[in-house]
Amino acid sequence: MSKFISLRFDKAKLSLLLEKRHAWITLALLAATILIMIVSTGIGSQYISPVNVVRAVFGHGSPMNDVIVNQLRLPRIVIAVLIGASLAVAGAVLQGIVRNPLASPDVTGITEGASLGAVLFMFLFSDTVSIHWMPLMSIACAFAVTFLLYILAWKEGVSPLRLVLIGTGLSAAFKSISYMLIISGPLILASKSLTFMTGSIYGASWSNDVMNLMPWVAVLLPLTWLQARHVNVLALGDEIATSAGARVQRHRLILLLLSVALAGAAVAIGGAISFIGLMAPHMARKLVGPSFGNLLPVSALIGAILLLLADLIARTAFLPLDVPAGVFTAAIGAPFFLYMLYRFRNQA
Repeated sequence: MSKFISLRFDKAKLSLLLEKRHAWITLALLAATILIMIVSTGIGSQYISPVNVVRAVFGHGSPMNDVIVNQLRLPRIVIAVLIGASLAVAGAVLQGIVRNPLASPDVTGITEGASLGAVLFMFLFSDTVSIHWMPLMSIACAFAVTFLLYILAWKEGVSPLRLVLIGTGLSAAFKSISYMLIISGPLILASKSLTFMTGSIYGASWSNDVMNLMPWVAVLLPLTWLQARHVNVLALGDEIATSAGARVQRHRLILLLLSVALAGAAVAIGGAISFIGLMAPHMARKLVGPSFGNLLPVSALIGAILLLLADLIARTAFLPLDVPAGVFTAAIGAPFFLYMLYRFRNQA
């Protein structure tokens, strides 16, 4: 019996070869994500059983449960899944095209650049321009940071350690600029921006958050997955990839644009939620190996689960306080990053 599942789409000129074990792992993670979403939706100051959560989602719950589930909690759960998946996929792609196990949007400064773009938008255009344009401003600043990072890190190529060190410095610099804006601005905007800089999905709504982020994720995630085969080739090195007929610079640019756009859009809605883009791809590799066709969907699901659990702890562990989810992702991710930095310390 074959270990692989062959999928062929003649009209799209696309064929896929999936290992059955990896397909089962992906389905198991998908089921776990849905289960955590249901359970998390029911947990809060007022507990709602999973059965009643499902009934409320499908419009058969009590009026009170309908309001709590569909208007207050479910938008937050959905936005956690979208942001976690986006950051995880962005991190996986960055690690693949740079061939750097330490690369992620927050470690390389992309997250802080996108955060600065969102803070600038709130301080300059919040009263005159629709908030629906904030992801575009965030993505533009993320691209600018990426361009600057490559210029500063280039010295006969870009080494993994140099990229991380310069990215960490840029991250601190852009965070300082953001805090300067927060200090000098009005109190209301300063409070909102400070929560944003910590990384929080508190108060997420269908109209202002889910509907703003959903189009970006719905377009960018499938496009990134379709480009996964190019990441596999680029991971072999530029010389081997070129000899195999790959257009190295073109593919790298496209993948970089997709990764930065995903990270920028996620940060524009959820703020500077850190380390998911670093942790999720490494966890996914332990489960399905380095092939990006399998790695990207598994990374997306693990990223969604990580942020769901972090947000669940954030909003229930210290009731009635609602702690930003970014506090917990940083608490877990910082030791993980130090371990990875020590493990790959000789890759300079």
